[in-house]
Amino acid sequence: MYIKKEIELGGKTLIIESGKLAKQSNGAVMVTYGETMVLVTAVASSEAKEDIDFFPLSVEYRERAFAAGKIPGGFFKREGKPTEKEILSARLIDRPIRPLFPEYYRNETQVAAFVYSYDTENDADVIAAVGASAALVLSNIPFLEPIGEVRVGRIEGNLVINPTESQIKLSDMELVVAGTADSIMMVEGEAKEISENELLEALIFAHQAIKKIVEMQLEMQKEVGKPKMEIIPPVIDENLVTDINALAFEEYKTLVATVLGKEERAEKNKELNTKVQEALAEKYPESEKIIAQVLHDLEKKLMRERILTDGLRLDGRNTTQIRPITCEIGCILRTHGSSLFTRGETQSLTTLTLGTKRDEQIIDGLKEEYTKRFMLHYNFPPFSVGEIGKYAGIGRREVGHGNLAERSLKNIIPPEGKFPYTIRLNSDILESNGSSSMATVCAGSLALMDAGVPVEKAIAGIAMGLIKEGDKYAILTDILGNEDHLGDMDFKVAGSVDGITGFQMDIKIQGISYEIMQKALEQARVGRLHILGIMNETIDKPKQSISQWAPVIDSFYINPESIGAVIGTAGKVIQKIQKDFNVEITIEEDGKVNIYGPQMESAVKAKKYIKLLVAEPEIGQIYTGKVKKIMEFGAFVEILPNKDGLLHVSQISHDRVEKASDVLKEGDEIEVKLIKIEKGKISLSRKVLLENPDKKKRKENSDKNETAE
Repeated sequence: MYIKKEIELGGKTLIIESGKLAKQSNGAVMVTYGETMVLVTAVASSEAKEDIDFFPLSVEYRERAFAAGKIPGGFFKREGKPTEKEILSARLIDRPIRPLFPEYYRNETQVAAFVYSYDTENDADVIAAVGASAALVLSNIPFLEPIGEVRVGRIEGNLVINPTESQIKLSDMELVVAGTADSIMMVEGEAKEISENELLEALIFAHQAIKKIVEMQLEMQKEVGKPKMEIIPPVIDENLVTDINALAFEEYKTLVATVLGKEERAEKNKELNTKVQEALAEKYPESEKIIAQVLHDLEKKLMRERILTDGLRLDGRNTTQIRPITCEIGCILRTHGSSLFTRGETQSLTTLTLGTKRDEQIIDGLKEEYTKRFMLHYNFPPFSVGEIGKYAGIGRREVGHGNLAERSLKNIIPPEGKFPYTIRLNSDILESNGSSSMATVCAGSLALMDAGVPVEKAIAGIAMGLIKEGDKYAILTDILGNEDHLGDMDFKVAGSVDGITGFQMDIKIQGISYEIMQKALEQARVGRLHILGIMNETIDKPKQSISQWAPVIDSFYINPESIGAVIGTAGKVIQKIQKDFNVEITIEEDGKVNIYGPQMESAVKAKKYIKLLVAEPEIGQIYTGKVKKIMEFGAFVEILPNKDGLLHVSQISHDRVEKASDVLKEGDEIEVKLIKIEKGKISLSRKVLLENPDKKKRKENSDKNETAE
């Protein structure tokens, strides 16, 4: 049955249609906002996968080039593997909907979003998330409640829902917020050092719009929603649970209260699991998975109880303590900057590379092609958690974590006019036990200063957790991996001493209150300042000079009308300069010339040559020129690159010269003076720079007469 609903949102109309397209899906909608359109489908298998202990959800987001009136580049002329933008957009859909499926739902489920129209102003990512929720709500898939998702900006102090691309450029914050009718489920974004209260204000503002989107979907569900699949929780033998508790309760209670390292705790858990499995194998055959699940739930319950009751965590810390931190810089030879940041059992080794304008990343997608001069790449090798795995390219998690760290640091990167280098940070996680993305932020900030990048201040990041049972809750500073896995929230906040620059929050329960968020933000602020204090003890301002291994750069401006003269026909002139002086040269539209060289000497020589190349000949100026061609009536002398003047035989010397070749030869370097420019033709003189012998003789005679008198 066809249905169409629309609401006003952020000054534009949001339209959701269903019942017309992709009708063999469990649920499908076309969402329109402005003139951007996204088709979203939701499909689930009819049978549950009995052999797994997780929810098999996959989310795909694809941008089609035709949506922006483009034909894809490359040989095949069709879309290829997902771009980084598509991966990040898929994560913005996945993260808020994943907690909203029943606990024991195990049917394979796939949400797919395809951008069919892009109006160049309204990004399709948040629209796709709304579509994903609507498709699930209208389907028979057991989705607990609808979500809304919006983007928020702030322009001249005014908050804006779903700002356009041009508005975002004027905004001092950009955040994507997803939530249900009652609470926030996900937050991600960046800002230019805003306060905790300003962020909370933006979240409350976003939630008002989210409520309208949720209400719209509930109305559609009432009219055309399908009956939901019934999910029957597995029945576990109570006698089995009793026997497991008799064997493991006290041991697990002791284990969660014992301070152990990550690997040692995993080994103790494994030993206890094996012991219980062996003890119950005969009485409860083929129950290994159930026993493992009950033991997992027991550990979770006891860990959470200890935190809520005693305020103590697995590693013995209280709820606000931060693990020991060490910082090092300059730890890798021949890199342009490097740092090692270690917090507990989480460690990031980050290197920084300075490049030229030509090293900028070209971004091609639905938007107009543009370049990035600051990049941060995050890598999470399997050995960082003591595992073996394939090295087959980066995964979605690595893309997401790297993007968060990059956004947290990007607003302190100096503008190109002040520091005209391309900057690449590479973070390798060598150990991981909680919040490696925030360790990357800290290590990246240290590496920037070590490399001499003129950043004004340091940036640190910290991850906050939550344990909540009913009305009782505890906020955890600097969470461990187990606290992330067994807890209810992962809230990452990065910033300087002056404010927040990056943030990401994921909730594993059906939302949290603003009171909890406010307390978490304040606790994160205190923790961030503590980390910044430790980082500043290692290095508190950028080094005065960049690495000797980094390319040298010299920048200056020429008249934009002279750019063609420097480039030459088919680039021949600029290519010759680069080859002769061993440099790289980039020229911008406003006439800015950047020269990159292995040593300053080569850059200075190239700069001098270019300045001569674009210089205008001046009457009365003296030049050192090279004789390029000898003629009977004189010689042509190159006084500036590609600029010749005529030195007539009468201007070569005070003595009579019959032929120029009697005095000069090609290749000679001589001093000449520019005496006339007529109709673009340059006339030179050498003799005006030479002493006139007749004049000299008359002066000598005059001097003798004066002496005699």
